[in-house]
Amino acid sequence: MSEKNAPFTVPGLSTEAGHQVGEVLQLRLHALNDLHLTLKHAHWNVVGPNFIGVHEMLDPQIDLVRGYADELAERMAALGVSPNGTPGDLVATRDWDDYKLGRALVSEHLKALDSVYTGLIEDHRVAMAKTRDIDPVTEDILIGQTAELEKFQWFIRAHLENNEGVLDK
Repeated sequence: MSEKNAPFTVPGLSTEAGHQVGEVLQLRLHALNDLHLTLKHAHWNVVGPNFIGVHEMLDPQIDLVRGYADELAERMAALGVSPNGTPGDLVATRDWDDYKLGRALVSEHLKALDSVYTGLIEDHRVAMAKTRDIDPVTEDILIGQTAELEKFQWFIRAHLENNEGVLDK
């Protein structure tokens, strides 16, 4: 028996299918843990005009994203796959770069976070497609998370958008 996977999954799925879905969720778990830390980092390091609005806007996002990571980890465990939340595994297996900004102006952080959200949402959509025909319950979880992540990106883009709908990139 593997130390990583249990010999079972949720009712209605084969163990192989359940484990396959759980493995899809692993990189999503890493992405959400990374986003949580990135948002907190930006929260601590944002400066300049509109600082307080952005500083306070990020807190609810941080809390919800941390909850999303927990939701995916618990789904993985239910599917019989051991979730890995260690920083070392996150860094070793991710396919994105570290967030580059430290202390920076509101506009710089918002542009960078917009890019972070774009990558995360695109990857969540790929995971939705991978799980669609195997496990609609997991797909539904990803759909709900994606909807909220898109709303958070809209909040960020509202600060970058002019009155003609053009984003300041």
